[in-house]
Amino acid sequence: MTTGKWKWVAYAPLALALLAAGAQPALAQAYPTKPIRLLLGYAPGGPTDLTGRLVGQHLNEALGQPLVMDNRPGAGGSLAATLLANAEPDGYTIMLAANGEIAIAPNLRRKLRYHPLKDLAPISRVGWSQLVLVVHPGVPAKTTAELVALAKRKAGAVNFASAGTGSTAHLAGEYFKHLAGIDIVHVPYKGAGPALSDLMGGQVQMLITGYSAAIGHVKAGRLRALAVTGAKRLTADPGLPTIGETVKGYEVTSWYGFLAPARTPGAVIARLHKAVAAVVRRPDVTERLVTLGIEPEGNTPQEFREQIKKEIATWSRVVKLAKAQVD
Repeated sequence: MTTGKWKWVAYAPLALALLAAGAQPALAQAYPTKPIRLLLGYAPGGPTDLTGRLVGQHLNEALGQPLVMDNRPGAGGSLAATLLANAEPDGYTIMLAANGEIAIAPNLRRKLRYHPLKDLAPISRVGWSQLVLVVHPGVPAKTTAELVALAKRKAGAVNFASAGTGSTAHLAGEYFKHLAGIDIVHVPYKGAGPALSDLMGGQVQMLITGYSAAIGHVKAGRLRALAVTGAKRLTADPGLPTIGETVKGYEVTSWYGFLAPARTPGAVIARLHKAVAAVVRRPDVTERLVTLGIEPEGNTPQEFREQIKKEIATWSRVVKLAKAQVD
């Protein structure tokens, strides 16, 4: 017969499991009780930064605590993702990431210090977007075909900027270079903001970047947009052709999503997902995202995880085609 002390030993695992299960709802109700640090892997002014600040300002209200923006540019967003992977898994450090550091980096970087599916916990994908190919107004090319012809005539003379080595913008440019059969030179920056500044200053000639970051400069005449990168023309700007209409087979899209460190409690992830999804589905936020060229999502953590798996496989093929790899 099991008695006193031994009865407790026998039922201890069950008791602990029940206590843990009961603690999850309580944890979700209590969280958050202090400000939340929001890591952004690029300098201010780029599409990731703009998206993070747009959604973040409404998350303040939804969560009842301020989000403190922390821009940590470097290594195509991978610096911030490394900081996230090493942060305390308590829900008080999260990140608004792009596919550069989550889906591209595992294929591109030999010395990556985190694995997106093992060290990070998906919360929700805000949305996906096309990129846009923009050039300095002084570049004598008004179409993608003219840009390709120019690059062929002047091999190595056209420089293309990016938000950093390994970023979506970098691989989008390398993929364009490969499929178009041209010789253009990569110039990496610590974010789309600095890249855009130098492009407008004429230090570089072209850039493939988020539509949201570039369109204001295009409308002001500081840049010229030649094409978008998706399979179809952009709903917000149907007059812009796709690169694929000229360079057959070309298609690149980007996305923005919230992640936390792995081992963040499920109740906290659920609370964050609920808040993000609610913000993304607000009519005013949806309208603003669409204006920025972003198709809103607000999907579940599991759906986001599956998307990351598929994207890692997709970008593996692009990295191999472009023959791009960095430390």
